[in-house]
Amino acid sequence: MTLNTALAAASAIVAVAFGLSTLDRWLRRRRAHELAWTIAMGLFAVAALSLWWAEARGWSAASFRVFFAVGAIINVPWLALGTVYLLAGPRAGRITTRILLVFSGFAAGVVATAPMTSPIAPDRLPKGRDVFDALPRILATVGSAVPAVVIFAGAAWSAWRVVRGGTPALTTSAKRSIGSARMLAVGNLLIALGAATLSASGSLAGRLGEDTAFAVTLLTGISVLFAGFVVASNASVVRSGPTAASGPSGVPRESGQRSA
Repeated sequence: MTLNTALAAASAIVAVAFGLSTLDRWLRRRRAHELAWTIAMGLFAVAALSLWWAEARGWSAASFRVFFAVGAIINVPWLALGTVYLLAGPRAGRITTRILLVFSGFAAGVVATAPMTSPIAPDRLPKGRDVFDALPRILATVGSAVPAVVIFAGAAWSAWRVVRGGTPALTTSAKRSIGSARMLAVGNLLIALGAATLSASGSLAGRLGEDTAFAVTLLTGISVLFAGFVVASNASVVRSGPTAASGPSGVPRESGQRSA
């Protein structure tokens, strides 16, 4: 086993643990943001497993298509959906969910059928610009940059609002009662740091190499996000307003129970 395969396997384990935690919370409380995070963690786990498979067995067109679609385009938007539900409420979350369903299906179809402009070298992580035309690369840019900004800005804004004694919700339909302002601020800062880390592979590639950079940032980013989620979840109570409707896949109104 190489370092890269070990890092990819560890990333998959953390993502599965994260996803099981959010799934358990969603099954017990039916909060829409926890379902969004569960979907995101499932996608993270698939991306990490495809990286592990490729590092262990060699890159192929199939493994790179899966890694590119799930790891570079689709997963971060679903993580950002949780931020939208928490900060903007159920209505904005439902609208964003519909957009993401269309975007995810379209992106998966494009990556699955896009012609490859050059063969895949089995011994190194391919670059999107070397094997795909413009459309898959544009989708990767949109799917990674925009949601990362939403997560980072939302977490940073929430931490700033909490430190100043305000509520970290944008609307009355996404009320968040704070149990520990300090813990919530720390949790939000960790979430922002995790989102930034997942976007930092390019700066590390020159020192560590493409494969190792992706493996390191994937493991570090998902671990920091998990830590931030645990800290923030145990510091706040999430409520929806009286007019809130159900979330994605029939998620009913959120109740005002403690997140811990």
